[in-house]
Amino acid sequence: MAILLLLASLFGGLVCYILGVIIYRLTLHPLAKYPGPFLAKITDIYLAYYAYKGSRHLAFHRAHEQYGTYVRLGPNLLSINTATGLKTIYGFRSNVKKASFYEAFPSTPKAVSVHSAIDKMQHARKRRVMSHAFSDSAIKSLEKYILANVRVGCELLGRKSNNWSGEKSLTDEKDGGWNDAWNTAHCKGQAMERTKLGVDVDRKDFFYYLLNAKDPETGKGFSMDELWGESNLLIIAGSDTTSTAMAGTFFYLANNPSALQKVCKEIREAFADVEEIVTGPKLGACSFLRACIDETMRMTPPVAGALPREVLAGGLDVDGHHIPAGIDVGVPIYAIHHNPNYFPQPFDYIPERWLSDPSANPLHHSLAAAQSAYNPFSIGPRGCIGKGLAYVELTVTIARVLYLYDLRLAPGTTLGAGSKDLEVGRTRATEYQIQDVFASKKDGPVLQFRART
Repeated sequence: MAILLLLASLFGGLVCYILGVIIYRLTLHPLAKYPGPFLAKITDIYLAYYAYKGSRHLAFHRAHEQYGTYVRLGPNLLSINTATGLKTIYGFRSNVKKASFYEAFPSTPKAVSVHSAIDKMQHARKRRVMSHAFSDSAIKSLEKYILANVRVGCELLGRKSNNWSGEKSLTDEKDGGWNDAWNTAHCKGQAMERTKLGVDVDRKDFFYYLLNAKDPETGKGFSMDELWGESNLLIIAGSDTTSTAMAGTFFYLANNPSALQKVCKEIREAFADVEEIVTGPKLGACSFLRACIDETMRMTPPVAGALPREVLAGGLDVDGHHIPAGIDVGVPIYAIHHNPNYFPQPFDYIPERWLSDPSANPLHHSLAAAQSAYNPFSIGPRGCIGKGLAYVELTVTIARVLYLYDLRLAPGTTLGAGSKDLEVGRTRATEYQIQDVFASKKDGPVLQFRART
């Protein structure tokens, strides 16, 4: 009997504690005044469920459509859907740090990466060392290795046939090795081998710069554990996100024949031979190609949810709202990229919206607003350090493919497209679908290629 009474007391105490937490979060918590889904106000299970489903980005977007600009999407998380919020939260002078959310993404048991480092000083040191590998001169020296893989990938696509190729899925490793051509699956092995061999001055690839880089303030480079951690990070940050943007660009071009025709014309008139397509003024002048890539990353950002930041002592003022210390805040990328206040016709693929020439851009009146809200690589001191490298990979690869080949959707295939049979937010057939858990997973598109006519 005594045991039963003890168990009953413990159960009653637990129930009272849970009820107390719920009442506090609904009435006395600093975020109690903000609207949001009821379940999200009392437990993180709400967003965890959508992360499990792969539709976290859609949950953010739906919540903002239903509840407005400032939405409580966790017991301690405020989501803000404004460009001023973007600058205030992620800018260089923001009174925030990375939220404890990032502790769920350790690169190795013994070291944090430049991505998962929460401490500002630790992150700054890592970024100073990493910056050597992502400098303009380093990226230029890496280009020959990138081009070697691009040549292999282009050869796999069409075999220079005058007939339409078999179906090619840009995300299916069984399809003859397009993904293998990028060697992303071998990054770990490369890292281990190169760290054993030491610096190889004859091959100035990415690992050369990681191994050779030193912090200009301390003169120290990465430890072995740190090298391992950064290598693990780069497998995702350096390949998955770029491949999502690339696959998405081909999806949208295949689904928008006028844009495909325009970008092919731009590239084929700019270059006399495929080997001319390298980084430089000619490729940089292909403004419509860049617009197609940027519009893809607006429509389908490779990292689509909010990147949470914890407010530090003294609080943070965002759009006239004072947010106290200890609160997590963030701007969901997919949601702001589909906010009609910044992007008219947000669900239409309109590359022209990024062109600076008013005569070529029917949405030129909204260009400044669009630029203020566009952030596929995030912004500020925590913005993606590999942004420059990503644009090199994307522009060179897509330009070479479109120079060499015509492409089309494989007849009868819809892989990667939305459908009326899918959940709310995935019903648009012309929108490339991703699974958002943090970075994105995707399938398709399935395309056919033939030598250009």
